[in-house]
Amino acid sequence: MTTSKLRFDAVYKAYDRNLVLRGVSLDVQEHEVVCLIGGSGSGKSTLLRCANLLEEINAGQIYLNGESIIAPGVHADRIRQRIGLVFQSYNLFPHMSVLKNITFAQQIVLRRSRSEAERRAFELLERFGLSDKARAFPDHLSGGQQQRVAVVRAMALDPEVLLLDEITSALDPVMVGEVLNVIRELKTLGMTMILATHHMGFARHIADRIAFLEGGEIIEIGPPAQLFDAPHDPRTKEFLDRVLASE
Repeated sequence: MTTSKLRFDAVYKAYDRNLVLRGVSLDVQEHEVVCLIGGSGSGKSTLLRCANLLEEINAGQIYLNGESIIAPGVHADRIRQRIGLVFQSYNLFPHMSVLKNITFAQQIVLRRSRSEAERRAFELLERFGLSDKARAFPDHLSGGQQQRVAVVRAMALDPEVLLLDEITSALDPVMVGEVLNVIRELKTLGMTMILATHHMGFARHIADRIAFLEGGEIIEIGPPAQLFDAPHDPRTKEFLDRVLASE
């Protein structure tokens, strides 16, 4: 039996008495792209934050390559290097150039020399069309460029899995296209990804599987064609009818 790259096993997460994740189980295979869809408060972002150890789960298990990432003694920062997370807010250091934003974590987390970190940074900036922005500061970039830099910064740590949390939600339509092109490129590179997104057309195009969440549960999961064209659960159909009608 093939070991999942990332596996959530009956994960529960509550904030005080508010149960946000209700026994979520999900297996993500290596090189697979899984999109999480659902309304606000459905648990998409919380699930990603739990996988990155930014939130502590109340029950269940999370495994990377078959090994628990929440076991006693696990070093959270090492897990975050292996499971990268890009937020909807760019979280770039405003006082650092693009190049410094990308090399800083490499030098601290991976102990790379400055020259090694810069070599990796320029390689990724070139690949994603940002090589001319290396010396620029974040406030001189468009929103789309800043989000692309945030993705490059995460990729510079050579993660095994990349989590993307609604990374286009703060962008205008033109900038959305720039960022989605980056995600397409990552898919061609074989990156294992889990994306929380509200862009249904993009999810249909990019995902190997789509999971619909409601009330902290995965209601339905399957290939895009099945989920969009013949959903099994009426709640999935109701959500998609509502969202697609507004696009």
